[in-house]
Amino acid sequence: MNSDQELIELANQGDCEAFGILYHRYRDWVHRLAWRFTGNRQDALDVLQETFTYLLGKFPGFELTAAMTTFLYPVVKHISFTIRRKNRRFASENQVLSELVAPALQETEHSRAELAAVLAALAENQREILLMRFVDDMSLRQIADALKIPMGTVKSRLHHALKALRNDRRTRDYFLE
Repeated sequence: MNSDQELIELANQGDCEAFGILYHRYRDWVHRLAWRFTGNRQDALDVLQETFTYLLGKFPGFELTAAMTTFLYPVVKHISFTIRRKNRRFASENQVLSELVAPALQETEHSRAELAAVLAALAENQREILLMRFVDDMSLRQIADALKIPMGTVKSRLHHALKALRNDRRTRDYFLE
């Protein structure tokens, strides 16, 4: 399997199949992220298409200086917000968060709705970093690069988000003592 860098070099040389492999490698991730930002499937599909159209326009001459997800994250975010503004459809936070799957626990009173409510109560910048870290599986460095903020800010926001989750009675059981 080729690395992203190898595929980009091939795509820069005009290899359409290499771009296709990149598309298939990242399309599901882009779609999930776009859905989280837009709140609905159709807009997320539009974001997916516009994201890869944007990426295609970078060739030839594209140079990847970070992980592909680090490059794509701000692109997806910007396009998603542009589409939301254009369509004047603002999904409620509860609708977007209700799509998240809670970690598996023994059968308890915890519900997806409770988890969504707890996440919705977090500051937006804390929630964004928490989701990037644990849903998108991005490293702290990738998050800092994608959001163009210092690493210390990422760590601080993540710390405060986790502290809030740990202190909330509805999510306390998700944390080991």
